Order: sequence, then C-alpha cells, then structure tokens
Amino acid sequence: MCIIGAGPTGITTAKRMKEFGIPFDCYEASDEVGGNWYYKNPNGMSACYQSLHIDTSKWRLAFEDFPVSADLPDFPHHSELFQYFKDYVEHFGLRESIIFNTSVVAAERDTDGLWTITRSDGEVRTYDVLMVCNGHHWDPNIPDYPGEFDGVLMHSHSYNDPFDPVDMRGKKVVVVGMGNSGLDIASELGQRYLADKLIVSARRGVWVLPKYLGGVPGDKLITPPWMPRGLRLFLSRRFLGKNLGTMEGYGLPKPDHRPFEAHPSASGEFLGRAGSGDITFKPAITKLDGKQVHFADGTAEDVDVVICATGYNISFPFFSDPNLLPDKDNRFPLFKRMMKPGIDNLFFMGLAQPMPTLVNFAEQQSKLVAALPHR
Repeated sequence: MCIIGAGPTGITTAKRMKEFGIPFDCYEASDEVGGNWYYKNPNGMSACYQSLHIDTSKWRLAFEDFPVSADLPDFPHHSELFQYFKDYVEHFGLRESIIFNTSVVAAERDTDGLWTITRSDGEVRTYDVLMVCNGHHWDPNIPDYPGEFDGVLMHSHSYNDPFDPVDMRGKKVVVVGMGNSGLDIASELGQRYLADKLIVSARRGVWVLPKYLGGVPGDKLITPPWMPRGLRLFLSRRFLGKNLGTMEGYGLPKPDHRPFEAHPSASGEFLGRAGSGDITFKPAITKLDGKQVHFADGTAEDVDVVICATGYNISFPFFSDPNLLPDKDNRFPLFKRMMKPGIDNLFFMGLAQPMPTLVNFAEQQSKLVAALPHR
C-alpha cells in the first residue's frame, strides 16, 4: 500500500494500516510529519501563521487512542499541536515507515489495476492500493478580480505575521473571506497599532461562534449524538440565541442562513473587535482600479494590501487522468467521500470540512479502509 502525505490524515492512516498488519510506504515531501501544522514547512504547503491557535478544543481534535496532555491549554498553539503529531508518530512507531523528503510526482493505474508510483528521486514502485492523504489546504484559491491593483494582493496562505511578508503597520488592509483564517488575521491586524484601517469583505454574512461560552469551550457544549437531529438543532439554535445574540448586534451583516445550515466560523476575538469598531465590514469586491478597491455596495476604498482568505483548490498534481481530478468548480463527488466508483483500490482521505475536526473524520475513515479486504 502507498500513502501519499504524512500530515494528520496520513499518519492516522499509517497507524491503522500498521495495526491491521497491512504493509505500506508513506511518502512525505517535507523533512517532518505534521503537514499543514508545520509552521514554515520547507515543502511550502503549510498555511500556518505565527499566532495561529486551533479553533476547536483539544478534546475535539485529539486522536481517540492518543489523548492530549492535560497540561495543554484548551486551544493549543500550532507549535503544540505540531509536537502532538510528532509524539503520535513516535508512540506508534510509524517513523521508520515514512519516506521523508520524497514526493510522489506521478501515480498511474495500469491495466491490471495496480498503481505505478513515480517518486521525486526518479524511482518507480508498484502498489496494490493507493491512499491519497495530501491534504486540501495548500493550493491557494485566489479570486480573479476585474482590473489592476497597484498594491499587494496576496493569499492568506502566504501570511506569517503582521510584518512578514508585508509590514502591515499603517497600511489600509482588506481581508477577503470570513472563514476561520480570515477572522484570525483580521482580528490580529485590526489592532489599532497595526493596520491604519481594517476592512473585512465577504459575499454574505456568516455565523461567528466564540471559542468559549460560559467559561467552557463552546464545542464541549454540543448536544449528544443520540438525540434526533431536528431536536439537536432546535436546542443549539435556542442556546445561541440566548447566549450569543445576532450578528447584526456586533455590527456585522445578517447571515442568509440559520446557525449550522452552513459550516460556522469560530473566533475568540473577532466579534469583540467588530463591535468595538476596529473592523469595518464591506460586501464582495467587484473590481480593482489602481489603489482603489470597489465593493458591491457601490463604495470604493483606497487600499494598500488585499489578503484573500478565500480557501483552497483540491489538487492532486500526481494524477493525469481527468476522472481523478476535481471539476472547474472544485467539485469532486466521492462515494462515502472516499472512493471513485469502479476503482476499488484508491481511497481519498480527509476530503471534507467535518464537525468537529478533520482529525477525527480521517481516523474513522482509516478504520473503514483497514477493515476492507485488500489484494
């Protein structure tokens, strides 16, 4: 079996294969495990910024058979999470099965259904089964705005801190998008001693959930899974209504959906900064014109930096078969979010935005794959 990638998804997949006695090679383009959580990863694929803390509590993110340390804070820094993943690999003896500094540059399925894998060092190997664990937060999706911009247009993937790669002090900054990364970066740059003006631009309003509610991590207050879904949603929405209120109360646009009808964003700071006037909201960008950014409400602002926290493309650079690639709208339908019908020895792991976290999702997927009969 071949596993591509040694991020959180790759290492839990490797652990499960070892547990079931299934031989495998795991290829990692970098010099260490951790993938997205390896700050300034030399493979260029990490989306970590210096101030990043996880948005779900440590209890929701931990592997079920490797508890997090009681000494860690509720919402660990990325460096602590990175160490947790390294400790996981050491604890289960996975390191010797990971081939570091080696990427997969081509993966082709032959007429016998076997996978021919070409490595970055030129070596070619054949495998019965291919597990794709290369992640989906590394290939930035940058909007193609009409016009030309004389300032800096960058993706949040390139953002490290308020001074790298661009010194944001005294700048007029637009952050596009209200996902978790967009909220984190806006909250950081919205501090008055940094950006001269901080604008958040988005096509629509979203529900922003605080990390804590009543002094407890919010994701520890979820309703039990045995409860009917309709009742769970009703109780959760009523609780938020009483304890959080409306987004309009913080000076943000009204979402066009009810809580949990779309994946919510989480932030411990954003609502306070928005309500304090440190952050201004604008609708979608319609065009760029020199130093001016135009918005859908007909207004325009002089801007120095636009940071696009606009998500990522799903990419598999090692595949040449168009049937194994997403369409132009980034859609990639899979059976059980894992398999292409008709191909019984190819598994895509961790391709979802689950609640609470991707780590738990990939861990459960790995159980299913390991239990299947293999060649």
